[in-house]
Amino acid sequence: MSETFWEPEVEEQTHLDNRNEVQPEPQLPAPSAEPAALTMSVDDFAGLEERILRAVEVVKRERQARAAAEERATDAESKLREQAPRIERLEKELHALKAERDDVRQRVERLLAQLDAIEL
Repeated sequence: MSETFWEPEVEEQTHLDNRNEVQPEPQLPAPSAEPAALTMSVDDFAGLEERILRAVEVVKRERQARAAAEERATDAESKLREQAPRIERLEKELHALKAERDDVRQRVERLLAQLDAIEL
């Protein structure tokens, strides 16, 4: 019974002792040996290079298109700000013309009512 009670402590001490020992470093492969995953044929490399160059061109074109779109948006906003006072003036004029039209309609209706009253 006393043996099983002390066993974990003995295992722990053994583990601590082993941890303090100098572990041999893993052997690295010789520099001339290449891993299979890193070997690449010339055609594969050329294909990869071509895809990268195409991707770079696509990014360049997209950046140019974005810059042009931003410039057009800035121009459009500037023109809108320039036109805002004119739009306000035209809206006021339209409102005034509608009010004048309603006034003229009411006057014509009164005149027609007076003519109808005379003919009786």
